[in-house]
Amino acid sequence: MWLDETLDALTRQPLIGYAQSGAPACEPTAIAALALARHERLDAAKQAAAFLAEAQSDDGSVGVRLGEPTPGWPASLAVVAWRACGNAYQTNIDDGIAWLMSVQGSKLEQSEIFGHDMQLAGWPWAEGTHSWLEPTALALLALEAAGQSNHARTREAVKLILDRQLPGGGCNYGNTVVLGQRLRPHVQPTGLALLALAGERDSDGRVAKTIAWLRRSIGPETTAASLAWAILGLKAHGAAPPQAGERLAQAAGALRVPSPFFLALLALAAKGWPQ
Repeated sequence: MWLDETLDALTRQPLIGYAQSGAPACEPTAIAALALARHERLDAAKQAAAFLAEAQSDDGSVGVRLGEPTPGWPASLAVVAWRACGNAYQTNIDDGIAWLMSVQGSKLEQSEIFGHDMQLAGWPWAEGTHSWLEPTALALLALEAAGQSNHARTREAVKLILDRQLPGGGCNYGNTVVLGQRLRPHVQPTGLALLALAGERDSDGRVAKTIAWLRRSIGPETTAASLAWAILGLKAHGAAPPQAGERLAQAAGALRVPSPFFLALLALAAKGWPQ
């Protein structure tokens, strides 16, 4: 079974990169830690968590990999991974949250060129740039994991993610309308956005539209990473399709070149995001 084989491989080598022969990187290793922790393979998960701690800079950020300290956005995933591994990483969590609180996207003057609220700070991929949906969603997940659900930055992040939803449901990297043209939604950021919005009130029905769009937009042809984030987001709202397990197995089998990162994502999706 693909899931057992994946978990066995991650248990043997929990420090993973994006490609099978690639050097360990922080985003894939954080996902491996989460998958292993969710499937109760804590010893291996803690090995991954220790790698993330080694990669953490003095300012609390976590770079792309050892020796590549910027940009520091993987700190968000590291915080969630440390929380999933018990109480041994509280200092790392506190430092990671402090760094996240010190970073925000550049606010821009509102323009008719763009359809979203340019004054919502959120988080950028790289410091000193405008906010985007995915790093904001990841930061929101980290803040919630650290018990900061009511912090002003957390509430603003929720507002930003809701603002970036498209009228018909779904979202993309973070734009809605550009030069009068409504942009199209993408599966992967939509799943991540839904995951980050789990438990939030859907006062105007935007989340319901996004759930409906995502459910009808995934299928046997959906690629591994997109499917994994879609299932994670739908599960967080109790809306995963009944064939989710079958779809995850198909996606694992369809990988032409086995990627430990994609397989770890699929394994995490099989269990769901830590609550």
